[in-house]
Amino acid sequence: MREHRLFWREFRENFTTTGAFLPSGKALSRALARFVRNEKTGLRVLEVGPGTGSVTRQIVARLPATATLDLVEANPAFADWLRQRQQDDPRLAALGDRMTVHNCYVQELAVGGKYDVIVSGLPLNNFAPDVVRSILTTLTSHLAPGGTLSFFEYIAVRRLRAIVSGSQQRRRLREIGEAIDNVLAGHEIARDRVLQNAPPAWVHHVRFSDSVDKPHSGDAG
Repeated sequence: MREHRLFWREFRENFTTTGAFLPSGKALSRALARFVRNEKTGLRVLEVGPGTGSVTRQIVARLPATATLDLVEANPAFADWLRQRQQDDPRLAALGDRMTVHNCYVQELAVGGKYDVIVSGLPLNNFAPDVVRSILTTLTSHLAPGGTLSFFEYIAVRRLRAIVSGSQQRRRLREIGEAIDNVLAGHEIARDRVLQNAPPAWVHHVRFSDSVDKPHSGDAG
């Protein structure tokens, strides 16, 4: 209940960055963590926008013993919550210094090396198109060759919003869709439809063969 109260408070006060009134449900969390697999020594995982840690717990359950996990959370209240859970939750505490919480925007993340798996819980449809392009470009730039990026969007949310929005809002939503499609085109390896979530969601999984394949911010304009 404390977790839900915190999430509801941040939803009311910071809707743009929180994006939902409840943490991700178990089905959505499992789908986002789908490609975190115990198959590689030294696996490096990045989770962006973990909130109160519902997806984090699914990731941790799948981490091999030598893996590291970086959490990037821009909301200070959520970042503090995650650091406290790192002390209180035995599953998170077991990672020790292999898990690090970064209170910053992902564009500001200053960590060397690439990640084998990146999981994003950011509410992309809430942001300006240039911010979405910047986020997606940053995420793909942090991805190791052959690595997997998993992110979600609520089913039909742009279409439904466009119906009740003015021309400026419709343009914003259209540009966001174009930015997302630019990442998906030719690179989406799997898509999960998660109906057991409020609201229902798509989870996209993309993989790039090398850096040449990765989109750049200018490509999605």
